[in-house]
Amino acid sequence: MDNVDGLLARSRAISDLQVAPLRKLDDFLTDTSRFVLPDLKDLQKWNHRISSNLLYYQTNYFIAIIILFVIIGLCSPSKLVFGMLASAFAIALFIYFANQKPALSAFRQNHPVLSVIGVFIASYLVVWLFSSATVFLFATLFPVLLMFVHASLRQRNLKNKINEKLDAIGIKKTPMGLALDFIGQEFDKLE
Repeated sequence: MDNVDGLLARSRAISDLQVAPLRKLDDFLTDTSRFVLPDLKDLQKWNHRISSNLLYYQTNYFIAIIILFVIIGLCSPSKLVFGMLASAFAIALFIYFANQKPALSAFRQNHPVLSVIGVFIASYLVVWLFSSATVFLFATLFPVLLMFVHASLRQRNLKNKINEKLDAIGIKKTPMGLALDFIGQEFDKLE
């Protein structure tokens, strides 16, 4: 019964989801006077700045991530596709081997030559797909790194602070707000 209640609550939260507005380019990037290094001695204040900027600029970040991913993908599309496939295959193998460990041990004991051949083939594939996986990881992680750097350096403005308070009291639920809530970021405890 608790699972049904949880599922209903999640579906209500998703149906109430709002898309945050796209912020002007001047506000997002070109107003260079608003970019300042954070005070690294006060981690709570830095965390608050990042969370606030992630909420305020979330649509801009989403569009920037898509644009960077496409640009990197256009530079080497085959490596990006092979990298995505290699990553999915690696995750599937990890899940399979994590769930089938006794069967794997029995196979290794009963067929040692096939096991060694399988390890060599898997090693060759990993080395061959490593460059593709690197391109895929770069295409996914580089935009996230840029988003984190922007959110760290961009000082908050009045609109940003108002937007954060609206999200904190639940008037406005956005995808980034739900994601920050999922990882345990509590808005009302932020100063």
